[in-house]
Amino acid sequence: MLEIIIQGRGGQGAQTAGNLLASAFHAQGLYVQCFATYGGARRGTPVNSYIRADDKPVRVRCDIERADAILCFDASLLEGRLLAAADASTLIVVNSARSAAEFSKILPGKRVVPIDALTISREQGLGRIVNSALLGALARVIQAPTLAILSKTLTDEVPRQHEENVAACVEGYRWAEEQLLGIEV
Repeated sequence: MLEIIIQGRGGQGAQTAGNLLASAFHAQGLYVQCFATYGGARRGTPVNSYIRADDKPVRVRCDIERADAILCFDASLLEGRLLAAADASTLIVVNSARSAAEFSKILPGKRVVPIDALTISREQGLGRIVNSALLGALARVIQAPTLAILSKTLTDEVPRQHEENVAACVEGYRWAEEQLLGIEV
């Protein structure tokens, strides 16, 4: 079973990203569980989205204690309880302009792939909406769902700016690919 935690701040789109990712996994033929938790239920407070995907029905009904992957919308949230769900094998994709080398000093022993999703989103005409770029990066890092299925999910489920969202997703995927190959972006 693949277990993913998405964390952001209220208003950043972490819950929307979780729902989109769950839809993409479902479109890929997997069983999915997706739920969210909210801090103070207002802008700026931490928001978590939890996704489980498996090729058989998901029967677990608790928070994710050890994530296979973490998608973090705000690098300042990489602490405490979120990092407690990460071990040496957990893949962490974070929205940040910092380099992977900087994160290896800040979070030794953690596998962090930073993605400058804000720059990607602005270049694609999405402003500060970073969901699609981060989902593309996560899809590349965990090798699921496929880029084709994720792109179709964005086209089908995002209310507007379909081409821009798909372009940001593809660019986030490419950015993560370069990070994984050790190419400085």
